[in-house]
Amino acid sequence: MTQRVKNVLFIMCDQLRADYLSCFGHPHLHTPNLDRLASRGMIFDRAYVQSPVCGPSRMSYYTGRYVHAHGASWNFVPIKAGEMTLGDHLRPLGVRSVLVGKTHMRADYAGMSRLGIDPGSPIGVRIAECGFDPYERDDGIHPYSGHDPDPTYNRYLEAHGMGGDNPWESWANTGIDSEGTERSGWFLKYSRLPARVPDEHAETPYITSRAIDFMNEAGDQPWCLHLSYIKPHWPYIVPEPYASMFGAEDVIPAVRDAGEREDPHPVYAAMMEHRVSQTFSRDGVREAVIPAYMGLIKQIDDQLGRLFAHMEAQGLMENTMIVFTSDHGDYLGDHWMGEKDLFHEPVIKAPLIIYDPDPRADATRGTRCPALVEAVDIAPTLLDIYGGPPVPHIMDGRSLRPWLFGQAPADWREHVVCEYDFAFQDSRIALGVAPIDSWMRMIFDGRWKYVLFEGFRPMLFDLEHDPQELRDLGGQAGYDDIKARLHEALFAWARRPRQRATVSDVAIESVEVQARIAEGGILIGYWDEADLAEARRNFRPRFASTNPLVQPTLDRLTDPQEC
Repeated sequence: MTQRVKNVLFIMCDQLRADYLSCFGHPHLHTPNLDRLASRGMIFDRAYVQSPVCGPSRMSYYTGRYVHAHGASWNFVPIKAGEMTLGDHLRPLGVRSVLVGKTHMRADYAGMSRLGIDPGSPIGVRIAECGFDPYERDDGIHPYSGHDPDPTYNRYLEAHGMGGDNPWESWANTGIDSEGTERSGWFLKYSRLPARVPDEHAETPYITSRAIDFMNEAGDQPWCLHLSYIKPHWPYIVPEPYASMFGAEDVIPAVRDAGEREDPHPVYAAMMEHRVSQTFSRDGVREAVIPAYMGLIKQIDDQLGRLFAHMEAQGLMENTMIVFTSDHGDYLGDHWMGEKDLFHEPVIKAPLIIYDPDPRADATRGTRCPALVEAVDIAPTLLDIYGGPPVPHIMDGRSLRPWLFGQAPADWREHVVCEYDFAFQDSRIALGVAPIDSWMRMIFDGRWKYVLFEGFRPMLFDLEHDPQELRDLGGQAGYDDIKARLHEALFAWARRPRQRATVSDVAIESVEVQARIAEGGILIGYWDEADLAEARRNFRPRFASTNPLVQPTLDRLTDPQEC
């Protein structure tokens, strides 16, 4: 069959909860453009990120590798120079890999210096940008992100009459109260105020426009465009008309129970003491913040409608796969937490919608997939689109295209795994935990969620009988068999080596690599020439080689006349 997919639009939101889209069940927030995308594609109902924090989660999306394999365990921990990412895999296949928006990538300048790579060279720029060619890098939180001290978006605002030392903050993330005083969106109290910036110049429309600019300029070369929105990530503030669209009456009740605060797991207890958790647990905070959070999502959906309309007009919907997801969710006060520090569903369950224009996907359009899916599956899916062979020695995930084509793999995973390094958090200090012991890992089999800590008891949730995860069973009697089973499953996952990324399993099993056993006359364990000749007669495929420099040596060493 002729290859139908020419391009890929890989859309990622930051801190977007799956249950805040109408196609995932939100009762008040309607996202018709994403709903329409889902009706043309497939919703993956049980998709999970590899970490509840931006940086490590994104690096798993970009590499197809688990967090402890790629090593970028927290925000601003660089992914090491030389780690292969989407662009590195797709570029040899003739695909241009381009970034518009956020990656949260911190460049490994020390590694580049050690290897003699100029950060300003094309290779250096790609290493610094997760393998993408940056059409527009915008991580938001200017200039605090540590990227682009003079960001293009700030210059854009200045060109439209919105100046100041930092227009991103003073216009896009600041409101004006009833007394005419400027109030920073960093303060949750002012999330209810409209941002000063007009909607058409806000960050989400701006980034959407830059994506359209790229599509208009792209030419005939196949491309993978990573369109990565900073929102609905904090600061939680949005311009009109979105600031007034939702009110306290649209805020769904918090998922939390007083029992969660009674003798909680020590790590959970320490994280409930984080400032953001304490603030979101106060009365009135959710009612101030969540309407703005919803407005930011509605703005994204409207901008995606604008983008999809442009793609329709340009004929791009006919040959472009669209992947829509998020790097993680947001507690928003659920479980007495703010931000994203643990493994409850609101944080680690990602929205995932994939539209594949290939006719083989016609049978599954508008359906929902119940399979356990991980963020690491996106990279191998995109590699599969362009005919690249699987690279399981590098990527931990697997292509999702069989599911899109209605073909359920018989050996699909039975668990998903998530990792978190809380070495940088106040909770680690409060608990007196050494950084090397601050890792926690979760394994989930679709019903039971098991969380392993160093130095503390595990956590355990039964999502069949406790779907809101209000009762931690990890310290209760009667669940030893379940904990032991999941512990062994997590241990089996951890035992699998993930660092032999330079030689594939296929190469190891190939006759050419096996021929090197005898290459150059290096013969180990043979008694004499007759012993080698006998081995060749019985196991010839082991010594056969397609390398013309190797085979003559083997022929000479095992020729009966020579022996």
